[in-house]
Amino acid sequence: MAPRRPRSAGAFPKAVEPPATKKYAESGELYAALDLGTNSCRMLIARPRGDQFQVVDSFSKAVQLGQGLEASGRLSRNSMARTVQALQICRHKIELHGVKRMRLVATEACRRAGNARDFIRYVRRETGLPLEIIPAEEEARLAVISCASLVSPKAEQILVVDIGGGSTELVWMDVSRVPPSERGRAIMRISGGFRQPEGPEPQARVVDWISVPYGVATLKDHFADVEDDAARFALMSWFFEEKLSNFSTYACGAPLSGFQIIGTSGTVTTVAACHLGLKRYDRTRVDGLTMTSAQIDTVIRNFLMLGPDGRRADPRIGRDRHTLIMSGAAILQALMRVWPTDRMSVADRGLREGLLYAQMAADGVIDEMGQIR
Repeated sequence: MAPRRPRSAGAFPKAVEPPATKKYAESGELYAALDLGTNSCRMLIARPRGDQFQVVDSFSKAVQLGQGLEASGRLSRNSMARTVQALQICRHKIELHGVKRMRLVATEACRRAGNARDFIRYVRRETGLPLEIIPAEEEARLAVISCASLVSPKAEQILVVDIGGGSTELVWMDVSRVPPSERGRAIMRISGGFRQPEGPEPQARVVDWISVPYGVATLKDHFADVEDDAARFALMSWFFEEKLSNFSTYACGAPLSGFQIIGTSGTVTTVAACHLGLKRYDRTRVDGLTMTSAQIDTVIRNFLMLGPDGRRADPRIGRDRHTLIMSGAAILQALMRVWPTDRMSVADRGLREGLLYAQMAADGVIDEMGQIR
C-alpha cells in the first residue's frame, strides 16, 4: 500500500518562520508547536535550555475535527467551529507569551477533507494563525526524530509507530551500520527527509514507511455498526493488520534480535499508565517505559472486561479518550502480533515535540540529541 499523499498541501499558507539567527539562543526566544489532528488540538510552548528544551505552557482539547469525515468526505460546520474555538485559546497563549517562532500543522483530517482549503481560510480569518497541512511523510519524520533518544544501543532495526486520530504512521529504520553509541544521533540526522543521500558518516537508513489511513477515530467510525465489544475489537484489529500487508517489512519479516518497536500516541501512554496502576498520570514514569506483549494484552483484556461504562469511569483512561481507547488498542495489538518482538518502548512524545526540535535545531539553539524537560 503506497502512503497517501495530500492533494493540495502545497496550496496552503506556511507558518511564519523568521530567518535563523543567533538572537534566538541569546534571548531565550519561545517556540510554539501545534498539532491539529482528527480528534485533538494540542500545543506546546517551550524555550531552548542548553541541550534541552523546557515546556513553559501547553494546551490540549478533544475537538473531533474529523467527526463525520469518514461518511461525508468533508469537515462539518460544527467540528470546524469547535476547532476554531480551541485555536482561539491557542492564539491567546501565543500572544500572552510573545511567541514569534512557531509552526502550526494539521494532519490527516485536513489531508482528506474536500473542504480543507475553506477551513484553512476560516482559521486564518478568525484567529490569524498560519495553520498548514503537512504531508504524511513529514508527520512521520517529525514523530521519528522526537523518539531518537529512546533508541536502544542494542537496536539494529527500529520501528517507530505513531497512532493518530485519523491515520497511523510506521517508519522502519536500519541502524546496523551505525556505532551503537551514535544510533540516536543518526536518527536525528534524517530530519532532512527519508530519502537522504549516502554521506561520509554511517547513517540511519529508512527501509520503508507507510501512512495507514486509519487511526483511533477513523477506525472506530468504520466499525460503528458492530455493537458487541469483543467482536468489534477483534474485527478492528484484523482489519488494521490487513492494511499492513504491502509494507515491505511486514512481507519480508524481520530479524528476531536487535529489533525495537517504539510506540508514540495517547493509546500507548494510556495502556502504559494502566499497566503501572497510576492513579494520576505521571509522564516521568511512562516515557521510556518498556512493556511486554503479555503486559499489553493484560491491560487490553481489562479494558474489554470494563465495558463502555467502566472505561468511561476509569480516571486513567479519561473522559476524552474512553470512546477511542478500544480502536487504539486494536491497532496496538495488531502491531504486536505482526512483528517478532514481545517488547515495546513507550514514548510520551510525538509530532509537537518533533516540531519544536526541528525549529530549534534549524536555529542552532539545541544540539542533535536535544531532550524534553
